Amino acid sequence: MRPSLQQILILLFTTSLFSQVQLEVNPPENIKTVIFVGPTQDQFPIVMLGETIRLEFDDTLANEQDYYYKIVHCDYDWSPSQLLKSQYLDGIDNQRIIDYENSYNTLQPYSNYRLTIPNPNLSLKVSGNYVLEIYNDNYELQFSRRFVVYTDAVTVGGTVKRSRDFNFLNEKQVVQFTINQGNFQLVNPKNEVKVAILQNYQWETALYNVPPQYTLGGELVYKYDKETSFFGGNEYLNFDTSDLRAPTSQISRIEVRDLYEHYLFTDGYRFDREYTYYPDINGDFVIRTLQGEDNSREAEYSRVHFSLPYEELLAIDEVYVFGKFNNYALTEDNKMTYNEENGLMQGSIKLKQGFYNYKYVIKREDGVIDLNTVCGNFHFTENNYLILVYYRDFGDMYDSIIGVGSANSRDISN
Repeated sequence: MRPSLQQILILLFTTSLFSQVQLEVNPPENIKTVIFVGPTQDQFPIVMLGETIRLEFDDTLANEQDYYYKIVHCDYDWSPSQLLKSQYLDGIDNQRIIDYENSYNTLQPYSNYRLTIPNPNLSLKVSGNYVLEIYNDNYELQFSRRFVVYTDAVTVGGTVKRSRDFNFLNEKQVVQFTINQGNFQLVNPKNEVKVAILQNYQWETALYNVPPQYTLGGELVYKYDKETSFFGGNEYLNFDTSDLRAPTSQISRIEVRDLYEHYLFTDGYRFDREYTYYPDINGDFVIRTLQGEDNSREAEYSRVHFSLPYEELLAIDEVYVFGKFNNYALTEDNKMTYNEENGLMQGSIKLKQGFYNYKYVIKREDGVIDLNTVCGNFHFTENNYLILVYYRDFGDMYDSIIGVGSANSRDISN
């Protein structure tokens, strides 16, 4: 019996739905300061099954509008898994976020929203990749964020090595690691196990589909050079607006208009300088204020002004201020413009009080994002690496995460 045209259309729709990669959607202009953390303060939740994750964001419309959340379970490639919601959720999503308060004593009014998972309405049942989606009361997607839930079934040990490729000896870092299966039985590891390797929790530069180089007893060994290498980049620049009225070593002057205006000193190019170590938080940010006790509700918004001298290496390409403060997105909000009067690339961004990391990146005419031309690449740079181990047995309906490892280039060796 041949399938009907309607059945074929349903099959095609279902196939396209399940093959759609769940990219992170960045919020509209009124939603700012999206904070998404697990047990640590790193703003990419990597949690063991049962641990708590916390979302917080501000709406500068300050009209206490309703927001709802949904959770999507995904496979290794971030396409929606074949699981039904009842198979990965204990409870019901599509619930309204009920924990919110308005700002207090700030020039910029805003409503601050908070959500924790698990909560009385919902908990997660399985490990794997997840996407948290936030909708408004018109059921329009406002933004989404990825997070990872794992079980501790295997042990992952990682180290960072200097590249053996003489072309990148001083520029690249290589992540080498082993997966010890212990009591977890892997029958066909080359087909059952996949890994993802992330530098500083950034999915845009993650490495996928790296098979084990060889097995040694109960260990899968990944001791590659080129296949697991990353450009080192440089330490992030930073500024601190925790005290609204006091200039710091990074802030040249402060003005007050409808908001506070923080003007940073003009930054320079670092690709041709010697590497200098100073601690950063790998692109992240921390909200804090010295003008109040409640960072969520009493921290003020200010306009932070950035500047960079124009150089020929920029050509006519686009330059952006880059950091976790807007989830590393390249938008009109963080795009710089050329000022003919002073020869500077300039930009301003409205940001909540706190400590911020940032750097400058270039979007070339062909669409390629050049992350490190302005700041340079150095193998000494302190970077954090995350190793995720995915598992799917024959007949399983989804990719679980059975182990997580980490390595830091502070301990880099030859």
